[in-house]
Amino acid sequence: MNFELAVRLTEVIMGLAFAQQSLEHIRVAVNGRLLFIARFVLAILLVIGLQSSLIIVLLLFIGFAMLHRFDGPYNGGADRMSLLILSCLACVHLAPDLYWKEIAFAYLAAQLMLSYFISGWVKLINAEWRNGRALCDVFEFSAYPVSESLRGLAASPRVLFVMSWIVILFELLFPLSIMSEATLLVALILAGGFHFANAFLFGLNRFFWIWIAAYPSILWFQQRIFDTISV
Repeated sequence: MNFELAVRLTEVIMGLAFAQQSLEHIRVAVNGRLLFIARFVLAILLVIGLQSSLIIVLLLFIGFAMLHRFDGPYNGGADRMSLLILSCLACVHLAPDLYWKEIAFAYLAAQLMLSYFISGWVKLINAEWRNGRALCDVFEFSAYPVSESLRGLAASPRVLFVMSWIVILFELLFPLSIMSEATLLVALILAGGFHFANAFLFGLNRFFWIWIAAYPSILWFQQRIFDTISV
C-alpha cells in the first residue's frame, strides 16, 4: 500500500467513524450538540476529500474543545486514539517534506502496535486476567447488553481461562506480525474481528471503527520497512 493511499484511507474511515459518533449525539444528547454538529459536517467534508488539510486541523481543534467540554476523553481509549490519528494526520498534511510526513505516519503505526502490546502486558501482570476471573466478571456483572445466554459463560471458568490467555498472547505477540505481509494481514483480520465482537457483544462500537482507521498506517509501514531493507 503506497503512502498516499494509506493516508487517504485513514481519512475516509476516520471521517465515517466521526460522522456516525456525531449523529448518535445529535439525535439523543443536548450537551455539546453544536460541537457534534460541526464535527459531523467536517467529517463528511473529510470523506469527500474537500480541503483535507484544513478539515483535519479543524477536527483536531474540535477534539480539544471536546476534551475541555467533557473534562477529558469521555469515551476513554477510543477518544485518545481519535486524537492520536488526528494529530498524526495533521502533521502529515503540515510537514514540509515527504520525509517528515512519513515520520508522522510511521509514528501512528508504531502507536497502533504498542496499543495492542501494552494492553496485553497490562492483562499479563493482572492476576485476575491470568486466571480468567476478569472475563468472568465481564460476562456476569457487566452493565453492557450481553445476552443472557452469553452471561452463562461466567459459569465456565475453564473456557474463560483459555479465552483470557488467547487474548493476552495475541496482544503481546501482535508486533511480531509485522515480519511479513501475510502475518500482518492475518493479525489485522483477527484484531478487527476482536473489536467487532466487542462492539456486537458490549456496544463498544467506537473502538472498532477508530482502530480500523489506523490499520492503513501499519500496512503502509510494513511495506515501507521491507522496501527500505531490499534496496
